[in-house]
Amino acid sequence: MTSGRNALQDSNIQADLLLEGQSPDDEPHGSDVHGATGHRARLRARLLKAGPEALADHEILEMVLFLAVPRRDTKPIARALVRRFGSYAGAIAAPIGELRGVEGLGEAGAAALKIVQAAALRLAKAEIAYRPVLSHWDRLIEYLTAVLARERVEQARALFLDQRNRLIADEVQSVGTVNHTPLYPRELIRRALEHHATAIILVHNHPSGDPTPSPEDVAMTREIKQAASTLSIVLHDHVIVGNGKWVSLKRLGLL
Repeated sequence: MTSGRNALQDSNIQADLLLEGQSPDDEPHGSDVHGATGHRARLRARLLKAGPEALADHEILEMVLFLAVPRRDTKPIARALVRRFGSYAGAIAAPIGELRGVEGLGEAGAAALKIVQAAALRLAKAEIAYRPVLSHWDRLIEYLTAVLARERVEQARALFLDQRNRLIADEVQSVGTVNHTPLYPRELIRRALEHHATAIILVHNHPSGDPTPSPEDVAMTREIKQAASTLSIVLHDHVIVGNGKWVSLKRLGLL
């Protein structure tokens, strides 16, 4: 009876290895195989039974890396990612150059993290696509926070809207330094006309984490509002995203 259970266990381990892109011969024999594969199976079972909330940040990263790094124990890599970048979100949002510096991750592991980030952003953007964004403001802020909150330099974006305030396009207008990014009203209005947009929402981030608008932010916003209004394009708002915080110049009475 015991030998039958062991044979079944070996068969299940081999099946797990094959599903993860390996040959059973690629891994060492004995307890290492049983331990690593059993650990992965337990994580999968906990995810399916209790949902992602039941997993710690490093455990989610482990699972992301299972297929990308099939021949290594991914737990040390996942823990190293959390130590270096602070969290699961920080790890998947980290620049490729910094990810390459994490021992054991490699190109495949870095690509796996970036595809997860891309999927998260696509999902967040889908929540506001084809909807009037002014009446789905919370979803819009969730999307903008996902896109910008962890950027290391300032990035200015423009959301171009149709006459029903539905999102036509979200475009990066410029990328600057840690505390400044230029925004050119003429280029912005040109893009609005090319999209046949009737309204715009400006967005940029403050990498310092403090979204308080600077005098330059306010002056630039008013300049763009005036330029847009001459062509009957409405500037609805200018949102500044920090780390876990955001402000609206319209709500502050500065627009």
